[in-house]
Amino acid sequence: MGISVGIVGVGQFGQHFVQLFRDHPNVNRVAICDLKPERLAACARKFGINETYSSLDEICRSDLDALAIFTQHWLHAQHAIQAMEAGKHVLSAVPPAYGRTPEEALEWCDRLVETVKRTGQIYMLAETTYYRPETMFCRKKAAEGAFGQFVYAEGEYFHDMSHGLYEVLRNRWGAEFGPDKTGDPPMFYPTHSTSGIISVMKARMVEVSAMGYVQPNDDWFRTDTIWRNPFCNQVALFRMSNGAIARICEFRRIGHVGREGFRIYGTEASFEWDVSGAKWVTKAGWEFVDPTVARDPLPEPLASNLGGHGGSHAYIVHEFVSACNEGRLPAINVWEAVRYFAPGVVAHQSAMRDGELLKIPDWGDPPS
Repeated sequence: MGISVGIVGVGQFGQHFVQLFRDHPNVNRVAICDLKPERLAACARKFGINETYSSLDEICRSDLDALAIFTQHWLHAQHAIQAMEAGKHVLSAVPPAYGRTPEEALEWCDRLVETVKRTGQIYMLAETTYYRPETMFCRKKAAEGAFGQFVYAEGEYFHDMSHGLYEVLRNRWGAEFGPDKTGDPPMFYPTHSTSGIISVMKARMVEVSAMGYVQPNDDWFRTDTIWRNPFCNQVALFRMSNGAIARICEFRRIGHVGREGFRIYGTEASFEWDVSGAKWVTKAGWEFVDPTVARDPLPEPLASNLGGHGGSHAYIVHEFVSACNEGRLPAINVWEAVRYFAPGVVAHQSAMRDGELLKIPDWGDPPS
C-alpha cells in the first residue's frame, strides 16, 4: 500500500519535505514541480527525483494521488482548491488562506471548506507547532486530566523582520515586488501561535479584542500598501469556547530570538515554555521537563530525520501520508485549519477598529 505525491514549490521551505516524502515507506512515487527551471533541475538532482513538472496546471493533469503545496502564502487556498478539484488530496503550507482584506481571507476559508465537502478530497494543513514536542506533551497531559479545568493561555510568534523576512518577502513576490507589497498584517499569519493552544484545549476561539503597535516612521508597515496595515506588532485577547481566556502576540519588530511558543494554565497544573525551557508547574512547585519524551513513534527512516521546526516536519508528512492511505480525516483537517487561521484575521479587524470586541466565524466540526 502506498501513495504518489507531488511537491509543488521546491524553494527554501518546500525542499525540506522532498526527502521526507521520498523516504516514507508508504509513498511509492514522488514528483516535484516549480516555475523556475533551474531550481527544479537542481532539486531533482539533489534528491534523485526523476518526475518533474513546470506548473501547477501540468501537475494537476497527472495521475498523482496527492499534492503538497509550498507556494506563495497568498496563493495557498487557490492552489489547494485547484488541486482538490483535479482529484488530488492536498497538504498545504500555512496559512491555509490569505487576502488583501479580512473579508477576502475569510471568503477563502468558506471556499476551502466547501471544496473539501464537495470533492471529498483529503485536506491537511502543515502547521508545525501542532507537532512540536511541547504541544504533544501538553496534549497528553490534557488527555490525562492533569491540567484540571483550563483557565488561561498565552501564545506567540516572534519573528523580527531582520531575521530574514525582508528577503523572504522580496523573493516571494519576485518581479512583482514593490513598495506597495510590504507590511501585511502580522495576525494574518497566526497559526504558529494559535494552534498549540486550540489543539491542547480542544476548544475554539469565539470572540476577540485586539490592538496593534505602530513603529514610529516605519517604512515597511504602512497604510499606503495593498494591505493598508500600519501595525508591525499585534496583541489579541480571545475568549475560548470552554470559557478560558487566551492572549496571542504576533510580533515582527521585537528584540527577541525567533520563537513559536505558548503557556497553558489550569486549575490543577500549568505548562510554561520560554527561552529557558519547558516547565511543569503545580501548586506544590515546578520542574523542568523534557517534552521530547512525549513524541509519538515514527517509521524509519523518518524517525532518524525529523526535519525542522522542532522536529515537526516528519510528523506532518507521516500524518498526511497515513490519512491518504487510510482514507480518513487528518489531525489538522480543513475544519481545524480554519479554526487556527480565522481568529487572527478577525483580530486584525478588531485592531483596525481600536479593539472592538468581535465574534469569530466558525465552520463547524468535521463529519464524524
